[in-house]
Amino acid sequence: MKPIRLLLVDDHEVVRLGLQSVFRQSKTICVVGEACDATDAIKQAACLKPDVVVMEYRLSDASGDEACRRILAACPGTRVLFLTSFQDKTLPLSVAHAGASGFLLKQISSKQLIRAVETVAAGESVVDPAMTDVFLQLIRRSPDSGTRQSVTVLPSQQQRVLALLADGKTNREIAAILTLSEKTVINYVRIIFQKLGLTHRGQAAAYFFRHVAHIDSSKQSYSIPR
Repeated sequence: MKPIRLLLVDDHEVVRLGLQSVFRQSKTICVVGEACDATDAIKQAACLKPDVVVMEYRLSDASGDEACRRILAACPGTRVLFLTSFQDKTLPLSVAHAGASGFLLKQISSKQLIRAVETVAAGESVVDPAMTDVFLQLIRRSPDSGTRQSVTVLPSQQQRVLALLADGKTNREIAAILTLSEKTVINYVRIIFQKLGLTHRGQAAAYFFRHVAHIDSSKQSYSIPR
């Protein structure tokens, strides 16, 4: 298999050097470029067409959300994974709406970071374990924007897949939980996204908690429709 082509974006040279060292440990990832700000990142992404961009959220010339949107507009096949020390509790939801495939804090281990890049490159999403509960709570509380979204009724199996997507599970984990093949789960995810007009898992989670889950706010829990 071809190695995952990776672009590193961070305004600190020492951090970029450290990340280079981390990814040299991996046989599946190849760093093809690096950038020190959003402007350079967008230019490098358009030129190099990386599979994944690992990017600091706080850059000198643009917000992470803006940089993410511009990179994805220039390179629709690229996936963005934020790696930051900035622990604002609203960021995971914000970057999900911008189209990012993941959000990690810099205290993550090198092995976890390599695995996260592999996961994102495979078309799945990741959220730092330390931020998962906050992320789900924000989605539950997030109000509908603009006009009311029509609700599409999904078959029960597709609802179960959607619920597990909203809970942050990978395709492989969903397959194990539902006793399905991973290929079948991938097909379900594609159908769900088409039916609901979604493009990424952050939107799927928001849709689930707004329209499908029966939420008990006193217990901060939800039940999956049967």
